[in-house]
Amino acid sequence: MKAITLLGSTGSIGTQTLDIVAQYPDQFRVVGLAAGRNVEMLIAQIRSFRPAIAAICEEDKLPELKEAIADLDPQPILVAGLAGVIEVARYGDAETVVTGIVGCAGLLPTIAAIEAGKDIALANKETLIAGAPVVLPLVEKYGVKLLPADSEHSAIFQCLQGVPKEGLRRILLTASGGAFRDWAVEKLKDVKVADALKHPNWSMGRKITVDSATLMNKGLEVIEAHFLFGLDYDRIDIVIHPQSIIHSLIELQDTSVLAQLGWADMRLPLLYTLSWPERIYTDWQQLDLVKAGDLTFKAPDHQKYPCMQLAYAAGRAGGSMPAVLNAANEQAVALFLAEKIEFLDIPRCIEWVCDRHINNSKPSLDDIVAADQWARQEVVAAHQMLDKGDRLISLR
Repeated sequence: MKAITLLGSTGSIGTQTLDIVAQYPDQFRVVGLAAGRNVEMLIAQIRSFRPAIAAICEEDKLPELKEAIADLDPQPILVAGLAGVIEVARYGDAETVVTGIVGCAGLLPTIAAIEAGKDIALANKETLIAGAPVVLPLVEKYGVKLLPADSEHSAIFQCLQGVPKEGLRRILLTASGGAFRDWAVEKLKDVKVADALKHPNWSMGRKITVDSATLMNKGLEVIEAHFLFGLDYDRIDIVIHPQSIIHSLIELQDTSVLAQLGWADMRLPLLYTLSWPERIYTDWQQLDLVKAGDLTFKAPDHQKYPCMQLAYAAGRAGGSMPAVLNAANEQAVALFLAEKIEFLDIPRCIEWVCDRHINNSKPSLDDIVAADQWARQEVVAAHQMLDKGDRLISLR
């Protein structure tokens, strides 16, 4: 039985991971849970899975949490705030920590788990996008495994099983195209928040759904793939695949191409990451290629998806630039979701901030955190300029 800790337990990744634990109680047990603000769901999870420790990030909700589970025996350790989440990440005998916290908020807890010798089931892109210069040396130092839990990188990881290290030639990341894959570019100026949240294939959180609509999610995955699999950016491509049946592909040195296929179900990559190198039998719906029908592909439209180009540029720049790109995107998406900027302002704000950043080629953790905070403040400044009717730089 594998002991796991789950960071971001009330989010999409967290709830689906706990679905797996509930279905396979003889395979997995929960040591720790950490949630953001959904105290009601965390209470229910604690009652169901009986962790040894649990954290709520919003400290003012800790008294409510304590009162709600006061009848439990034994009582779990209850902590709060970022310090509490970090304590959960490093606690006890958990072998694997699933990092389902969205954004850079997951970086410090992930580092704490690595330093405690825990393997990482990586569902938090920002761990590598922003923190790779710090995280990868720590992974090597502490001898832990960093296994991808999102669908695209899990697909690549699965395809690579048994492939010699020198055998990989190219990575092809598939993208659904998001909410606007069938929209004309000219219509994007009229996008509302509700439009951007209508993902055609996946049920995800609000932020990642907007990232899918801008294709920034795929740009960030390119950066993550670079760090996970060691290929340079010229050998990582994106292809639009509307059906989301092929989750990504690899091309080998002899031009053979391997793909991982399945229905759009995040439980599969999560289960594989938790059970690797084993395969666990499931009663989930099997892929029916006849039912799936035609599988189609097309090149991404760079005019429709400028965020993709921004991500490639930031990845190639390296250093602290990916952290700035990621933080600027998080802040810009938050402003869009709050209906304070327009959809097309998201890439404009990101590029404006990246162009103003003085890149640090060898950032420390403190440098990365500082770059993250600076970028968020700069997006606010860009927002203020837009409010005044000023024009941000044109996209190249």
